[in-house]
Amino acid sequence: MEFIAPELLAYCENHTSQEDELLHHITRETNAKVMMPRMLSGHLQGKTLELLVKMQRPKVILEIGTYTGYSGICMARGLANEGKLITIDINDEIAPMVREFFKKSGLADKIDYKLGNALDIIPTIDENFDMVFIDADKANYINYYNLVVDKMNPGGIILADNVLWSGKVLVEAGKKIDKDTKVILEYNKMVHEDPRVENVLLPIRDGIMLARKL
Repeated sequence: MEFIAPELLAYCENHTSQEDELLHHITRETNAKVMMPRMLSGHLQGKTLELLVKMQRPKVILEIGTYTGYSGICMARGLANEGKLITIDINDEIAPMVREFFKKSGLADKIDYKLGNALDIIPTIDENFDMVFIDADKANYINYYNLVVDKMNPGGIILADNVLWSGKVLVEAGKKIDKDTKVILEYNKMVHEDPRVENVLLPIRDGIMLARKL
C-alpha cells in the first residue's frame, strides 16, 4: 500500500493537521486488538475525508465498511449541524469497541451505525445521499456502486478506497489476475466510463476513486 518513499509519506503527514488523541487511540487499539489493522484509514486519508466533507457540506453520508470507526469519525467531524452519517459493517464482534469510540467522539448522535450485510441494508434506506464512501469487501464494489449511484443527489460524490490495490492494477502481460484485482480493474473502468459521473483517481494511500454525480 506504500507508493511513495516512507520519508515523503512522513513529510506529508507532518504537514497535515495533527491527528488528535482519540484518533491516535483508535489507531493503537486497532493495531493491538483487531485483525488486519492495515485496513484502518489512518491520518492522511482520514483528514482528506474530513476536509472533503467540510467542503462538500453533505446532509447524508453513507459509509460502506465501518471497521473500527476511524474514517466514520473523521467524516462525522466535518458534518454540518443537521448532517448525519449512516455507516454499515458486517462484523458484529468489534461493534462494542466501535460504539465506544463513537461515544468518546461526542458524535454518536450524528452516526447511525448499522450491523449486517450492506447489500441487504442499502435498499431499505429511504434517503438520497450526498456522499458515499465504499471501503468494504472488494468483491462487491460494483454491486455497492450500482446500489447507490442512482440514489446520489446531483453534485454528490462517491469515494471508493483501495482502487490501486497495492499496485496490482498494473497488470504484467501474461500474469494471472486474482479475483479481487479483477473486480478492482472492472470497477475503475466502469466508473471511468459511466456517463452519469465525472471522476478522478487519487493516489492517496492505496488509491481513492472519486466520482461526482452530474
